[in-house]
Amino acid sequence: QVYLVESGGGSVQPGGSLRLSCLASRATRGDECICWFRQAPGKEREGVAIMGAGSGSAYYPDSVKGRFTISQDNARTTIYLQMNSLKPEDSGMYYCALRQNCEDWGMRPSAYTYWGQGTQVTVSS
Repeated sequence: QVYLVESGGGSVQPGGSLRLSCLASRATRGDECICWFRQAPGKEREGVAIMGAGSGSAYYPDSVKGRFTISQDNARTTIYLQMNSLKPEDSGMYYCALRQNCEDWGMRPSAYTYWGQGTQVTVSS
């Protein structure tokens, strides 16, 4: 069992930056993946960054590649999402999620067992 709590959301202008944090109730394990998802009103939840907890390797979809960076602290209890050059289409509720037995960079929400409550990001001028 693991509990996840996101923080760091807010309102920014286009081109701005935000760093989201996801605090886990225990250290992530080497076979786990952590993924950041977002969901805008009326749209499906989509993954924007995924990281292998053990390897530290990451994968990003084209929509955010080069702008978003996922990382974790040395204790592996906090996962970050650094978001730069934000666009209005980046707005939405952002969630961190964790799944075990991570063997690929899959971002299907149904594959993730543990979720945080979300933090809102609004990009608007």
